[in-house]
Amino acid sequence: MRPKLTDVAKKAGVSVTTVSRVINDYGYISQKTRENVMNAMKELNYQPNSLARSLHGKSTNLVGLIFPSINNPFFAELVEMIEQKLFAEGYKVILCNAGNDKDKEREYLRMLSANQVDGIVAGAHNLGIEEYNQVGLPIVSFDRKLSDQIPIISCDNYTGGKLAVEELYAAGARHIYFLGNPHQNGNPTDQRLAGYCDTLDRFGLTHHIHTVSFSESPSLKLFSIKKLLSESVADGIVCTDDLTAILVLQAAKELQIKIPEQLKVTGFDGTKLVQIYHPELSTIVQPIEDIALLLVNVLKERIAQPKEPLKQMQYTLPVTFLRRNSTFKLN
Repeated sequence: MRPKLTDVAKKAGVSVTTVSRVINDYGYISQKTRENVMNAMKELNYQPNSLARSLHGKSTNLVGLIFPSINNPFFAELVEMIEQKLFAEGYKVILCNAGNDKDKEREYLRMLSANQVDGIVAGAHNLGIEEYNQVGLPIVSFDRKLSDQIPIISCDNYTGGKLAVEELYAAGARHIYFLGNPHQNGNPTDQRLAGYCDTLDRFGLTHHIHTVSFSESPSLKLFSIKKLLSESVADGIVCTDDLTAILVLQAAKELQIKIPEQLKVTGFDGTKLVQIYHPELSTIVQPIEDIALLLVNVLKERIAQPKEPLKQMQYTLPVTFLRRNSTFKLN
């Protein structure tokens, strides 16, 4: 049976009120009494109620993380690094997998607010959720514009799109396609398409934009990609994520299209997992550890000074290009 406050009080030989004061660090308690209570809690494995502490005006040391899915290696690595850095700062996390469901994300926001978390890191792909303006908690966003009052941290998506096109052009591609979301929603990731378009204009090449939705299943994406490769003259493809780029390589293999002789491909994200298991893929590498550190640091500032005016709304970190065999034959 789960131990109760009364069990701790009985074992420590003090009143329930004294135990409550020790837990909430409220009022004068002698060092000996404090040690007796702490020892009793340890022996009974008693865990203080975070919500009860918050009602006494204390921090819960909990942070909510809202992301679309940890099946994606990029989000898995980012969430892991955020959790590690928060834990080192004394915080525990509540991970919320919002998927592509607005109602689910709203429910998670209500739950996090009800549990009095100290702050939220939001990186889900759902847009138009008004509750972000109403929740009243310190929030930091990754790669998404959630509200005019929520700071955004992202990589340099524009330069990423630009570098990808420059790499394909240098490798000899002249019919360069873009695989990703063609809709402009005011999010930082839209800049990948902007970088692609501006660089093609600079080279005097035609835009070719092929829609691939983040929420589509791999089988549907593969079907769409194979159709594109069969019907187009594409000799270069800019993908907005590594998983899509891997599907392009798979489709090319099935259609007996030689990489990189006939088709050159770039990805975007550059996770450790992809670099290890798909060393053939050239890709734009996001600084995942730096992104995690900045998300945590900005959130800590918002938690410490929630009423202070925001010093900065947009934080942009640099990307790098990792050249592998999908663009140039290196070995």
